[in-house]
Amino acid sequence: MDAFITITGPAAPLLRANVDTDMIIPAQRLIGAGRDGLGRYAFERFRFNADGSESPDFPLNQAPYRASPILLAGENFGCGSSREGAVWALRDLGLRCFIAPSFGDIFYNNCFQNGMLPIRLATADVQRIAEQTAASPSNAYTSVDLERQVVITPNGEEIPFSVDPRKRSALLEGLDEIALTMKRRAEILAWQARDKAARPWAWEGLAL
Repeated sequence: MDAFITITGPAAPLLRANVDTDMIIPAQRLIGAGRDGLGRYAFERFRFNADGSESPDFPLNQAPYRASPILLAGENFGCGSSREGAVWALRDLGLRCFIAPSFGDIFYNNCFQNGMLPIRLATADVQRIAEQTAASPSNAYTSVDLERQVVITPNGEEIPFSVDPRKRSALLEGLDEIALTMKRRAEILAWQARDKAARPWAWEGLAL
């Protein structure tokens, strides 16, 4: 998993509330699919017209935001089903950070498992970043500093945010749950050895 320390870029505005995981990627696009290549289906119903052409009104189809690493979202972003494919699709689209007043709980946790940072900010803060970006979208950049836990708006304002310390550490180091567990491999092996000596019957047929 790629480490997340700081990112900078235009923050694409998608400020509608209750964007659910089916809007992010339809379930049928995940049948028989792996993680790679899902970005082309992200926000499919919004990004494309019925004839397959791009909708010019969708922010991520507009020149300043095509390569945005940051998405400004409305309340309850990522609600709905638990599909992790929604996070995979957004990551494949190039997004690394989401800033919204609130998130669907499962989507929020899936982000951390895939090297992405969801940030909860007040609605007024999200709107202010969007307004500052819209004033000069081609060169109005937002920065997210996970080490300092601040969002720096295009106008230079610093807005603090908080992240669970364990999740923050994992992102900074680029570690998923398995990698975090393996950092304590020596302790795990030592415990297994002690337990095997104390309860050999529990380890019959198992490799240490």
